[in-house]
Amino acid sequence: MGRVLLIGWLSNVAALFVASWALSGVTYGQEWWTLLIAAAVFTVVNAWIKPVVAFLSIPFIVVTLGLFYFLINVLMLYVTDWVVPDFEIRTFWWGVLAAIIVSIVNGLLHPLLPDPRGRRREPR
Repeated sequence: MGRVLLIGWLSNVAALFVASWALSGVTYGQEWWTLLIAAAVFTVVNAWIKPVVAFLSIPFIVVTLGLFYFLINVLMLYVTDWVVPDFEIRTFWWGVLAAIIVSIVNGLLHPLLPDPRGRRREPR
């Protein structure tokens, strides 16, 4: 479990850095430690809170054809904003754009990072 969280944290550090670099409405201040803490909180929130919220939201996810699941991603960023004082998302729409960027960066990094569970198969 620790290795899964470590690799997720590394990926989230990069994703939140890119989001704050690309969007003026997302900031972690001037201190690197704030980015590292925000990524750690975001990793823990995604590992433990997001699955519970997603499970409880299954009817909404089905009715909206998955759009509500994207809103859960935005909500997880706002939970991180609420917990980490210097990490700030200014408006809902900055949060939406940040969620898109975080998803894209994590999607691009996923094949490059080692599989923490050792389940990745070799190509045939």
